[in-house]
Amino acid sequence: MLPSLMKALVKEEEVSSYQYKDVAVPTPGRGDLLVKVKKVALCGSDINVYHWNEIAKVLASVPLTPGHEMVGEIVAAGPDVPSDYAVGKRVCVENHFFCGDCYQCKHDERHICQNLNQFGYGRGTVHGGCSEYTIIPARYAYVLKTDITNAQASILEPVGVAHQALEEIDPSGDTILIMGCGPIGLLAAGIAKSMGATKVIASDVVAKKLAVAEIMGADIVVDSSKEDLKQIVMRETNNDGVGCIVDASGVPSAVNNCFSMLRKGGKVVLIGLLKGPLHVENPLENIVFKSITLKTVHGRKIFHSWEESERLIYERALNVDPVITHDFPMSQFEEAFRVLMSGEGCKIIITPDK
Repeated sequence: MLPSLMKALVKEEEVSSYQYKDVAVPTPGRGDLLVKVKKVALCGSDINVYHWNEIAKVLASVPLTPGHEMVGEIVAAGPDVPSDYAVGKRVCVENHFFCGDCYQCKHDERHICQNLNQFGYGRGTVHGGCSEYTIIPARYAYVLKTDITNAQASILEPVGVAHQALEEIDPSGDTILIMGCGPIGLLAAGIAKSMGATKVIASDVVAKKLAVAEIMGADIVVDSSKEDLKQIVMRETNNDGVGCIVDASGVPSAVNNCFSMLRKGGKVVLIGLLKGPLHVENPLENIVFKSITLKTVHGRKIFHSWEESERLIYERALNVDPVITHDFPMSQFEEAFRVLMSGEGCKIIITPDK
C-alpha cells in the first residue's frame, strides 16, 4: 500500500534554498512510472538552482523539485507503459527530456533535442529526485541491467557525460590531459584508463582533488597553481604535446591555453561550463595549422552512454566509489548543500526516505 503523503524538497518561488515538506504522492499518468527514489546525487548545477541566481533563471523554472541524478524502484505504472518497465525494476532517469520530433531527434541526437525539457529543473515537469517518490515518463527511464549499488547507479548520469566525451576523442593508445578534477574530470580519468589511454595527466589547483585523481588512474597529477603545466606536458610527451585534452574545468584561461599543449592532429573535448568568452593566442600556430579536432558535449547518448557506463562499473573497469564522499538523509539537505558548496566533498548523495 502506497502512502498518500511523502517528503520532498520543493522550490515554489524564486528564492534561495528549498522547503522540506509533506506533499501528495503523485499518480502516474499515461506512459508514466511512479518510482520510489533510493538515492539522488547532487550536481554542481544544483548550486545555481539552490541559490536561484542568474544561471538558474536560464536553466530552470519554478515550481520544481530538484535532483536530476537518481536511481529508484518502479512501484506503479500508468496506462500504456510497455511491459519492460515492470514493478520492482530499478531505473535511472535520462533527464534530457527529448521531443522526438525535431531534426536532432529524428537523426539519433535526442540528447541535444531542439525542444529540450529537463527533469529536476522544472522544465516540462515539476518532478525531481529529491522526493520519496517521483514520476518518470517511461520513455526517459533507463532500466538497470546489473546489480551495481544504488550509490553507483545514482551517478550514472555524470558518468555518461564523461563517457560520451571520451568516446568523442578516443584516447586508446594515446596520451591525454584532463583539466579540472571535479566529479566529471575524475570520472574522465578513470574512463580514459579503462579505454586504454597510455598516459593520463590530470591538473587542478586543489591538492585533495589531485589525490583522488591518482586513485582514479591518473599517472601524473599537476597543481597548476604551483607548477608549469605546459612544461610538464611537454616533458612527458617528448615535446610533441598530448594527443587528447578534456576540459572539465570551465575556466576560460585554461581552455585558452590548452591548444598550445596539444599535439598536431590532436583532439579536444569541452565538458566544463565555460564561465566567459574564449580568446586563443596564436590561433594559426595552435589551431589552424595543427589540424585539430574540437568537440563539445551536452548530456549523454541515449541510451548508449548509459549502457556503456553501467557495463564499465559492473565489470570493475571503472571504480566510481572514490568519487562518492557523502550520503545524507534528505532531512539534512541544508548540510548536504553546505558540503557541496564548500568543496569539502566530491559527489554528495541524498537518501530521500531518511
